[in-house]
Amino acid sequence: MPNRRDHDHIGNFNFKIEINGVTQGAFSKADGFGSQTDVIEYQDGDDIVLRKRPGRTYYPNIVLTRGYTHNDELWEWRKAVIDGKIERKSGSIIISADDGSEIGRYNFSEAWPCRWSFGPLDGAGKDTAIEILEMAVEKIERG
Repeated sequence: MPNRRDHDHIGNFNFKIEINGVTQGAFSKADGFGSQTDVIEYQDGDDIVLRKRPGRTYYPNIVLTRGYTHNDELWEWRKAVIDGKIERKSGSIIISADDGSEIGRYNFSEAWPCRWSFGPLDGAGKDTAIEILEMAVEKIERG
């Protein structure tokens, strides 16, 4: 029996990331899911009302954070972009219930890694080394 009731808020800590063609991707943080539509303002002649129309819709980049591992699959995907060979992928952000079952999904498409970073490193530190992958996406839909 699940630990939550239907009217309880969903925690932001139960999620999974799927990226087509990537087998290793356990992420500790994911950010950047959303959409925005530009507002085009115009006024006709002596119209005293400022009109507003929808313009282009765009989606922010998705930023994925995970503890650094020996698996270099994400780095190889990024390196392909650096070498001029962009491989676009689709994927999903899956919201999970306490028992791990799927309760929500956001699908993204035409993603490619536009930024990869590693660190910081600290000789006196005690934290996990972090790897960050930022993906440019063309669309996000609720599934």
